[in-house]
Amino acid sequence: MILDDLTIYPRYDRHDMLWHLQHLGEQLQKGWQLGMTQELGEIHSPKHILVVGVGGSAIGADLVSHSVLHQLSIPFSLIRDYEIPAWASGPSFLVVGSSHSGNTEEVLYALQLAQKRNCSLIGISTGGKLAKLAAEMNFPLWKYEYKGQPRAAVGYSFSLMLALLYRLNAIPDPTAELQSAIQALSELQKKLAPQVPTVQNLAKRMAGQLIGRWITVYGAGFLVPVARRWKTQINELAKAWAQFEEIPEANHNTLTGTQNPEKLMTQIVALFLRSRFLHPRHQQRLEMTKQEFMLQGLGTDFLDAEGDTLLAHLWTSLLLGDYIAYYLAMAYGIDPTPIDVLENFKAELGKRPLSLP
Repeated sequence: MILDDLTIYPRYDRHDMLWHLQHLGEQLQKGWQLGMTQELGEIHSPKHILVVGVGGSAIGADLVSHSVLHQLSIPFSLIRDYEIPAWASGPSFLVVGSSHSGNTEEVLYALQLAQKRNCSLIGISTGGKLAKLAAEMNFPLWKYEYKGQPRAAVGYSFSLMLALLYRLNAIPDPTAELQSAIQALSELQKKLAPQVPTVQNLAKRMAGQLIGRWITVYGAGFLVPVARRWKTQINELAKAWAQFEEIPEANHNTLTGTQNPEKLMTQIVALFLRSRFLHPRHQQRLEMTKQEFMLQGLGTDFLDAEGDTLLAHLWTSLLLGDYIAYYLAMAYGIDPTPIDVLENFKAELGKRPLSLP
């Protein structure tokens, strides 16, 4: 198979996206250590944490919120938009602006709106306009250094947010579980590397099966944001169409959408993310949904998480999806780093002034 030809990687991956995948565990470690040393300012015991972010700058908070849901002692919300809810008002509400570049207009807008409502604020970024805003408004900026696309810095956005929750006493100490995830990632890296032939490399085999297919990724519980991550990585790395669905919601609608358009059904592949740490009912629903799709003639497959803890399962599932998207890009002969369509869209949008709150 072409993916076993090691000469294609430097030819297509001209910006070395592979390097970012290989160092995801290091991001988690460095982000956690950094997060344990950053300033909290006057923030001590918020009653509600509201994170604002979009795209690659939002996925870290999404992963955190789902993975510690059973431990959170205060409400934690994620907004992927400009506006924040009317109830977010006063210093007991902490609004966290997450923007890798620091220039995400949705985040900047929401933070200024939150400041007018006298909310407590924190920024997480590499700098940009968010750093300037933090200095002007005098709120803490948790700054990290990382050269790469927002989607490639997911380890930082996750571990910094995890450290923030721990330091605000919103969750128990996650250190041991985080270390187990980092170890599991290291072990999985060895199985998914380009040097591992397709016959022994799950990510390569899956990428080969996804060429020319309409991809839908299904997740439940803490794996819902991982399913979203698979979708966005296939979009941005392979420049291919994909979508994600959430169990049990999909059992109340998507199950009936397998008849039309009839010609398209043979091109669909449904991937189900599975973990023994999921609620037993979620596991049953995944099994039954896959079975029903098989009976309807759709292509299906299970992808099982690895590791000894819930966080290990979260991150090994995510890494597998990243590698599949990467190998799919290689199979299509596409550089996985550039996102020209998105950059052009942002540039055109930037020509239309945004009225600040």
